[in-house]
Amino acid sequence: MYLKDIIKIKKSFPCLLMLVITLTSCKVLQPNRYPDLSPDNKLFRDIEAADTTNIANVPWKSLFTDPRLQSLIEEAIKNNPDLQIAAARVKKAEAILNQSKAALYPSLGIEGDAVFKNEKTDGSGVSEAYQLYGSSSWEVDIWGKLRSTKRANLASLLESEAYRKAVQTQLISAVATNYFTLLKYDAQLQITEKTIEKREADVEAMKLMKDNDVVTGADLVLSQANRYSAEVTIPDLKQAVYETENAISLLLGRNPGPIDRGTLAEQEIAANLKTGVPAQLLANRPDVQEAEYRFRYYFEMTKVARSYFYPALTITAAGGITETDLSKLFNANKIFWNITGGLTQPVFNHRLNRQRLKIAEANQEEYLAAYKQTLLAAGEEVVNSLHAYQTATEKFTLRKMQIEYLEKSVDYTMELLKFTSNTNYTDVLTSEVNLLSAQINSVNDKLQQLQAVVSLYHSLGGGWK
Repeated sequence: MYLKDIIKIKKSFPCLLMLVITLTSCKVLQPNRYPDLSPDNKLFRDIEAADTTNIANVPWKSLFTDPRLQSLIEEAIKNNPDLQIAAARVKKAEAILNQSKAALYPSLGIEGDAVFKNEKTDGSGVSEAYQLYGSSSWEVDIWGKLRSTKRANLASLLESEAYRKAVQTQLISAVATNYFTLLKYDAQLQITEKTIEKREADVEAMKLMKDNDVVTGADLVLSQANRYSAEVTIPDLKQAVYETENAISLLLGRNPGPIDRGTLAEQEIAANLKTGVPAQLLANRPDVQEAEYRFRYYFEMTKVARSYFYPALTITAAGGITETDLSKLFNANKIFWNITGGLTQPVFNHRLNRQRLKIAEANQEEYLAAYKQTLLAAGEEVVNSLHAYQTATEKFTLRKMQIEYLEKSVDYTMELLKFTSNTNYTDVLTSEVNLLSAQINSVNDKLQQLQAVVSLYHSLGGGWK
């Protein structure tokens, strides 16, 4: 078949196209507008929101100055399996986006045919035909279905990148939090061991005082029990150290084992703890970005669902060479080609298209609400973390004064026990128990302070830049 026999342009095509445009102008097909996703200025409650200085913009190496902690975070970023999974998702999303971009361009294929046919009943005549041709097909994106799909896949890619950033910020937060927790157990273990040494000395002193009839046998036994009441906490502290080391090893993507570390007293946070303004959460916090891009994906997919109400215009073309002698195929003078345009308008599946649109709109509503929830939760985390830091700092100062007076109380009651009858060992015991409790709580206050900084840094989106 030759060109002059194939190309046919129907006069009714422009009329059909105008009819389709008229039909598709109904209300159900009109696109919705993208909503305003900006956060409220009151998102951070009573925190002054005029200053744009933001701790989230501080690199994590500048925030966490302990070189051992820096080394652990670097190892975690390099080897953590969750972060590797997130990176793989980004690659997959990139491939899907490139795939949707390719759909905007015509497809092209090359084929070859060989036909052998007996022309006579006795088989004496054999006819041969050889063809080499290419074909192309192109869906004209009149209504933007392919472009909306591309934008949806771009949003999906950005969502996967935001997810990777969110995993990294969470990973840094988890490593730092577990590291500080490990240092807390070390400090509590050290305090408890020193307390045991002091109480062992107290037992020896009580033995001398009993021999001199200063205290009773009951007081001596009570002092021995007091010593073991501190020592019995040692196994639990060592178990906590063991488990925390294993938890950090898991974050690092390594087998369980010991963790090189410093001390709790060495840990200082020198950064200015500023929250910035609520709008910066959109630029800094990855999970908020992730929720926004997820909503953008379904927003574009709603447009795609609407496009099914419109007709699809597809243009196909084919052309090639044909010859009855294979040796002359590439020198053939017989060239054929054709171009065909097809317009497909859904008629009997209109209800199916409506249900598809309703599903897409429901998804869009769902993920808009999910975005708002993520944003509100982010604001809550910011204000809670900053308030927790302020609370821990206040407690740490008061606890320091409490320990100072309790140390004096232990010394005074012990001296009174030796030289006067105005006190007994119960007073000494009470002072010692209160002192140990205050010292342990002082370590918890320091940990709370450090963890609040980590939580604030994470809640503002720090760590991925």
